[in-house]
Amino acid sequence: MVGMIFFPIPGWKVFAIAFAFAWLGGMGITIGYHRSLAHVALRLHPIVRHTLIFFAMFNGSGAPDSWTANHRQHHAKVETPEDISSPSIGGFWWSHLRWLWQAGNVPLNRWCPDLDKPEYRFWNRMQIPILAVSLFCGVPFGPAAFFWLGPMRLAASLHVQCFVNSIAHMRPHRREGEDSSQNIAWLGILHLFQGENWHGNHHAKPWSARLGWKLWQIDFGWYAIVLLEFLGLAAKVRRPDF
Repeated sequence: MVGMIFFPIPGWKVFAIAFAFAWLGGMGITIGYHRSLAHVALRLHPIVRHTLIFFAMFNGSGAPDSWTANHRQHHAKVETPEDISSPSIGGFWWSHLRWLWQAGNVPLNRWCPDLDKPEYRFWNRMQIPILAVSLFCGVPFGPAAFFWLGPMRLAASLHVQCFVNSIAHMRPHRREGEDSSQNIAWLGILHLFQGENWHGNHHAKPWSARLGWKLWQIDFGWYAIVLLEFLGLAAKVRRPDF
C-alpha cells in the first residue's frame, strides 16, 4: 500500500524490469513447476529446468518439492476434504490465501518421492536467500525501484497465482462433488497470457503440456515449450489427444 500511494508511477525502466521479472517468474511456475515437475508433461534440459526453478522461487513460489507435492495432492483429492486448497471446502479466502499457512505440510515422501534428490533439495536451502534478493533487489536504485521490483511485484504475483486456486475453481451451477475447475479468459491478462487461466482444460487433461487448446486460447507457456522442443531443450512433450 505504501508503494502504491507514494510511487503509483515508477518510470518506464523500473516498470519494464518488474514486468520482466514477473514474466520470467510466471514461466518458471507454469513450465518449470506445473507442467514439467508436477505433471511430468515434458522433460526439460537440466539447465533450463533449474533456471526455471530459480525464477519460480524468485517469484515467491517456494521450493519445487513442496509446490509439486501440494499440486499433486490437489489433483488426486480434488473437491474432497483432503483437497488442500479447494474453495468448495473452505471458501474463497481459504483457497486464495489461508491454506498456504493453515493447511499444514503435505508429506513429500508420498507426493513427490521423485524429487527427493540433491539437485532439488539444494533449492530448499536457497529459499530465504533468493527471496531476500527478490524482495530487496531494487533498494540500490531508490524507493520507487524497491517497492515495484520487490514488495509490489511479489504481492501481485502471489495473488495472480492464487486466483487459479480460488476463482478458477468456483464454477457455478455444478453438481456436488463435481470438479469445479473452469476456463476464465479475462484472467489471462493477469497471467500475462501464459496459459494458467485455461484451468478447465488443464483439469480435463492434466497430463498435457498444452493448456490453451483452441487457437484463440493464448498460451505463451505452450509456445515456449514448442520452441524449447525445436531447440532440443525439451523432450517427451505430451500433447492433448484431440
